[in-house]
Amino acid sequence: MRTRFAADEMLLDDAGPGEAAPGKPAFRLEDPHAAPDAIVVAAVDRPVLFGYAPARPNGRALLVIGGGGYTQLMAGREGVAVARWLTGLGFHAFVLVHRFPNATTGPAAPIEDAVRAMQAIRAHAAGFAAVGVVGLSSGGHLAACLLGPHPEGVRPDGAVIGYAPISTNAAGRTVVADKPPLVPPEKQALYDRFQPDRQLADAPPPVFIVYAGNDPVVPIDNAHRLHAALVAAGGRPELHIFADAPHGFALDTPDLPVSLWPTLCAAWLRQVCLAPPG
Repeated sequence: MRTRFAADEMLLDDAGPGEAAPGKPAFRLEDPHAAPDAIVVAAVDRPVLFGYAPARPNGRALLVIGGGGYTQLMAGREGVAVARWLTGLGFHAFVLVHRFPNATTGPAAPIEDAVRAMQAIRAHAAGFAAVGVVGLSSGGHLAACLLGPHPEGVRPDGAVIGYAPISTNAAGRTVVADKPPLVPPEKQALYDRFQPDRQLADAPPPVFIVYAGNDPVVPIDNAHRLHAALVAAGGRPELHIFADAPHGFALDTPDLPVSLWPTLCAAWLRQVCLAPPG
């Protein structure tokens, strides 16, 4: 796995007693021969955190969480590719391969893995001045969950949330009439239990939010809910809504205005607390 991800280090991969058979891979790829930027994780036995170091470090780090609807993980387009972009900006980037909610792991497994990832990054030998999170799609939901009450050192110093199902998958909060429960049941339980816009800690850190106004998968209501909740909690979030863009636009949607969002986000990162001093 280290070769396929071409990472500098792994911070999580500590299978304990009964967690994995000796020599058993931590996760399985949908296509083992896919290019790093196209990797899709199909199943996860235990979480792994891959680290990418920049050529010119700015002393900051970002946890990267891709999407996939909590049933797979777009660890290439929304993980490795994002990490490479961030290292180009001077950030250490850490791509999380988290477990999925199912009958074996339970609804909270992704949350547990994200919390452990933040703790591992905070404890990194480099001693980063600030640690933030970038999450896209379901990874954005998971990233937003970190903005709630957690043990000291878990909450990020800043967050980038893209086209994430914040709470419209939760029972009683859908915007799609007669929307059936999600499967597996543990996935629905995850969304029911963890609703970031209702579970924010006070005085949230800076948050950059980017969505497509006509997203056919994730209703734009999610962006408005998160933005309003952050403002109500005392935050000053930055919200960008592009009228016409596909779901999962990531970093590689050319010829549309949404392709400019990484440039806008880079400027925001320089402006807020995640930017190096001076």
